[in-house]
Amino acid sequence: MLAASTVPLTVAYDVAMLDLDGVVYVGRDAVPGAADHVRRVRASGMRTAFITNNAARTPASVAEHLTELGVLAATGDVVTSAQAASHLLAERHGTGSAIVCLGGDGLHAALREAGLVPVGVDDDAVAVATGYGPDVLWRDIMRVAVRVRDGLPWLASNADGTIPTPFGLAPGHGVLIDTLSRFTGVTPVVAGKPQRPLIDETVRRAGGRRPLMVGDRLDTDIAGARNAGIDSLLVLTGVTRLPELVAARPEERPSYLSSDLGGLVVPHPAPGRADDGWSSGGWRGVVRDGALVIDGDGAADDWWRVAAVAGWDHRDVTGTVADITGLGIPAVAGSGR
Repeated sequence: MLAASTVPLTVAYDVAMLDLDGVVYVGRDAVPGAADHVRRVRASGMRTAFITNNAARTPASVAEHLTELGVLAATGDVVTSAQAASHLLAERHGTGSAIVCLGGDGLHAALREAGLVPVGVDDDAVAVATGYGPDVLWRDIMRVAVRVRDGLPWLASNADGTIPTPFGLAPGHGVLIDTLSRFTGVTPVVAGKPQRPLIDETVRRAGGRRPLMVGDRLDTDIAGARNAGIDSLLVLTGVTRLPELVAARPEERPSYLSSDLGGLVVPHPAPGRADDGWSSGGWRGVVRDGALVIDGDGAADDWWRVAAVAGWDHRDVTGTVADITGLGIPAVAGSGR
């Protein structure tokens, strides 16, 4: 169930680890209001770090993009799955080790930053690192597949099945992992969310004693926070809609929920029991005959909190997902819905 905070999250936590796509921007465009929210968070004294599973772009290019959108960011504010993967490889094999690099510029740069030597698919190496890269060639994929099958250790930056593009969702690095795994019979070590190395890397770089993960995806951002043992805030400006929210498994449920990044600068009430349902801020939600019903009046964020908790409670008790057909869903600021 959701947690409560009687003080703004900027007071309860000292570092906000912000996922990017769906939280700060969507594609090349800023989420409406995101730049102002980040400025308010920083003005409160809370530190910010930007964390992404995208291994193709360098931290410098991500920081430049953020700054263009009005979110001032330095290279050191950005942590990528490529950096987390490279840190793991350096720990396991030592600096100066040669690593076959199958991926984009971000993975190459991260390996060099960690003191490793990225090499080609035919060169001597102690391991292979893979990540999304739009220009990766099939002949290189084939060569890496054979080398992994023959025993070369394999570490993947992330396992995202999709990646946002200007022409819609497209296959992500997870699709390549599936292909290589079927051929080789090998499951790679994965650095990106929901596995914890990327979050651990961000905590290591950003510091702080009370980090808070902020994301829009239940299966990566929120599950990753749970795997790392830290609290999380789900924002509704990205991919999570009501069907995914009410169906969330326990390991995918956030500590807090809000429409957008403005949720960082306010307290968070938690829905409480109300007879056979749940209530918060003037809303009451209950599942009757398998269908979620919400009535009352109040702020949109409280509606979403009631919907989430009522849905989770029903799933935990019955093992089934509540029917949400016919619910009138409040608009979410900054999401276009």
